[in-house]
Amino acid sequence: MDCIFCKIINGDIPSRKAYEDENCYAFHDINPQSPVHILVIPKEHIASADGICAENSACVAKIFEAIPKIARDAGLTNGYRIISNCGDDACQSVKHLHFHIMGGRKLPENMG
Repeated sequence: MDCIFCKIINGDIPSRKAYEDENCYAFHDINPQSPVHILVIPKEHIASADGICAENSACVAKIFEAIPKIARDAGLTNGYRIISNCGDDACQSVKHLHFHIMGGRKLPENMG
């Protein structure tokens, strides 16, 4: 598979890891849009939110259980934003489901 996020999970491409468990991998974005910008990806390849189904939704639930811990460990104690782009019109640049955790300052309302 030629998925950059799968290559990051496998260690073929280096990343600055923020968190890892059996379901997901989180790493710092190389082009941060806020002081804290972490991507959280499922270890199972799911192309986008459109690919979530009964067979893999438990993995996504586990990601959302991990997000508060990841945010807390990153020092986001006053709130954060979770963003997931789905498809070309939403500017999804990597076709592997991922969630952006963004924070570290008051974020603009129209950012997202």
